[in-house]
Amino acid sequence: MLQSTAEFAPVGVADLQPGPLEDYDRVRKALAFMTEHWRRQPSLDEVAAQVGVSSSHLHHIFRRWAGLTPKAFLQALTLDSARALLRDSASVLDAAYEVGLSGPSRLHDLFVTHEAMSPGEWKAAGAGVAMAYGFHPSPFGEAIVVATARGLAGVGFVDDGDRESALADMVRRWPRAQFREDPAATQALAQRAFDPECWRSDTPLRVVLIGSDFEVRVWQTLLRIPMGRATTYSDIARHIGAPKAARAVGAAVGRNPISFVVPCHRVLGRSGALTGYHWGITRKQAMLGWEAGQTAA
Repeated sequence: MLQSTAEFAPVGVADLQPGPLEDYDRVRKALAFMTEHWRRQPSLDEVAAQVGVSSSHLHHIFRRWAGLTPKAFLQALTLDSARALLRDSASVLDAAYEVGLSGPSRLHDLFVTHEAMSPGEWKAAGAGVAMAYGFHPSPFGEAIVVATARGLAGVGFVDDGDRESALADMVRRWPRAQFREDPAATQALAQRAFDPECWRSDTPLRVVLIGSDFEVRVWQTLLRIPMGRATTYSDIARHIGAPKAARAVGAAVGRNPISFVVPCHRVLGRSGALTGYHWGITRKQAMLGWEAGQTAA
C-alpha cells in the first residue's frame, strides 16, 4: 500500500526549512488535488494552476516541504493502486480459463473478438496485406490506428507531435505491407477502442493478431485480464504452458502492436512495479488510472 503521508513529509515544524506559511497551504492543496485526481495523471501545470502558483514554483516548494517531486508523488499513488490490482493475479487468469475463455472470446470490458493471421502471413512480414492508418484523439494522447480488411491490427501513440515516428513504428512491424493513410477507414475503430459508450457486446470489436505463434498465445492471454485487474509475466507464462519463459513473455508483451485494446499495460512486475512500457511509463500510469476511474464509476 502507499506509504503514510509521514514518510513523504517532515513530521515536525522544527524540521521544516524557513519559508512562507502560504507555501505549506499550497503544498497541502496540491497533495489533496493529486490524491483525488491521480487517475487521470494531471500535469504539473494543471496542479500548479489549482493552487495559484507557477509550475516551477510548485515543483520547488513541493520538493522542499514534501521531500519528493509532484511527479514522484503521482507515481507513488499509481504504484499503490497497481499493487492493489495485482493481488491474487494468478486467480484472475485461472477464473478466466475456468469460465471457458480459452479460445477466441470477448474481452471482459471492451467486448473484443480476435483472430490470428496465418504463420505464413506473419513470416511474409505482411506482404500483400493492405493496411489503412489514421491519427485520432484518445484519452492518452493522439493515437495511430491501423486496420486491415479483417479488423483492427495496430494501436500506437504519438509523442511530441511526431506522427512520422509513430507510423514508422507500425511499418517496422510489417515492413512489406501496403500502408495508406485513410483516417475515414479507421475513425470508427478508434471510437470503438477508446469511447466506453461504444463498448457493446452485440457488436464486438474485431482485432487481428499478427505475430509468431508464441506472441499470439501471449496476446490472447492478455485479452483475458479484466479491466481493473492486473497480472504478472510469470502468471502468463504459466497459463500458456511455459512456466520458465517469463522473460520471453515479457518480450512478447513488449511487442504487442495493439496497445490498450490488447491490454499489455495490465501486466506488472511481481512486486507491483509498473516495469517498462513501449509507449512510456507515464502513459501506462495514465491507462491504469483511467481504467480505475471507469471501474469505480
